[in-house]
Amino acid sequence: MTEEKGGFPYFKQVGIGALGGLLTLTLIILGLSFAAPSTPKATNTPEPSSSASASATPTSTLARDCKVGDAATDPRLAAMQAVVINATTDEVLFDRAAETPAATASTMKVLTAGAALLSLGPNYRVDTKVYADPTDPSTIIIVGAGDPTLSRLKPGQQSVYKDAPKLSDLAVQVNAWATANSVTKINKIVLDSTLFADPKWESSWERSEQTQGYMSEVSALQVDGDRTNPQSETSPRSTTPVANAGKHFKTALGSIAKTATLVEGKLPGNSTKIATVSSQPISVWVKHMLQVSDNTEAEFLARLVAIKGGLSASFSSIDLAIKKALLPTKIDTTGVVIKDGSGLSDNNRVAPVVMAKFMKLVLEGYADFDVIKEGLPIAHESGSLSSRFAGDNLDAAGHIFAKTGWIKKGYTLAGIIKAKDGTDLVFAIYALGDVKPEAKDAIDNLATAFYRCGDKLSND
Repeated sequence: MTEEKGGFPYFKQVGIGALGGLLTLTLIILGLSFAAPSTPKATNTPEPSSSASASATPTSTLARDCKVGDAATDPRLAAMQAVVINATTDEVLFDRAAETPAATASTMKVLTAGAALLSLGPNYRVDTKVYADPTDPSTIIIVGAGDPTLSRLKPGQQSVYKDAPKLSDLAVQVNAWATANSVTKINKIVLDSTLFADPKWESSWERSEQTQGYMSEVSALQVDGDRTNPQSETSPRSTTPVANAGKHFKTALGSIAKTATLVEGKLPGNSTKIATVSSQPISVWVKHMLQVSDNTEAEFLARLVAIKGGLSASFSSIDLAIKKALLPTKIDTTGVVIKDGSGLSDNNRVAPVVMAKFMKLVLEGYADFDVIKEGLPIAHESGSLSSRFAGDNLDAAGHIFAKTGWIKKGYTLAGIIKAKDGTDLVFAIYALGDVKPEAKDAIDNLATAFYRCGDKLSND
């Protein structure tokens, strides 16, 4: 850090030129100068760095003697990678394989969130629509546009997605159209989920993520994230999300569709739109996704980003789509591999330094990244960190804002630390390999040590 020093006033007395010259020479020898007092300048949001490269060599002369060796060598961290950066000076304070791309687990969601906010904008909404067949008024078509929050719950009931649009609202509009057009019976309901391309499941994902209730199949038409219980974040999902959505829509329509046949198909040309409901803004999705680590929202956002970028809504497009969306940040994505939007795949590869530099942009409120900052769980206070940083780490509670991550091969944490000495730090910690749940405790210990050290953190 550089400290500003006040200047000396100029000597104005006439007749002491020689003495003044001698004094000037003396001051120069001592390393001082006649500098006018500096005027503080307004601080603007810095331009994002064009490189994500890390350097463990600090440029400051500050004595950094606060060591975290015990916490950093905890065997529960397995093959640990980590980085800590002073967010004000950009100095890398701590570096353990920080530039090596590695599996991210759910910290990947912050990159997905950033891509969605940059490409779609925070106010973007997804519209689910119903159409009447142009040749047969007894046939209607519901078209999925990629809104997993669409809910089957009755009016007045809340799913895990607060204030989500409802099938019942679509049904009211369809029934009103039917009455106005003398349609007394709906014989067929076509379910169009073709916006998203197959496959619906990434090959590296564990199917247990589905059966245990953490991830749905990725289909453009589904309700409540295909949860068995719409009011439970973790609830078993099925292998038939489109059919389930159709069944619930048929029920919502009531007697007019009591005997209707459900078929999967595609919207015919020249169809007439008869009903529409809109999702909550993408900003709401992002905050919820980050707080509870909602995998389904992440995957849907990734595909919407791909579509916006002129690509197919498929797993194969996600890597290019997210990198393309993040180009304005100027973060170097060399070596980054993105297999999904959620981080469930252990084939994702993002270096800790890339994650930390992204978190610096979040801290600075780059573009609409305040939305991400507001969505980050807070140590011992909210979201997926609400029960962490207890006991000996309680002093860090409320001072660490970070996205958690977990896959079978690793636990991760990346975010912002408001350090004890007032320094803003950005960081990423990956505990990879043969890890157990206790790795979370070891990560919390290390992050707390970073909090306590602040700008005096040693890289030793």
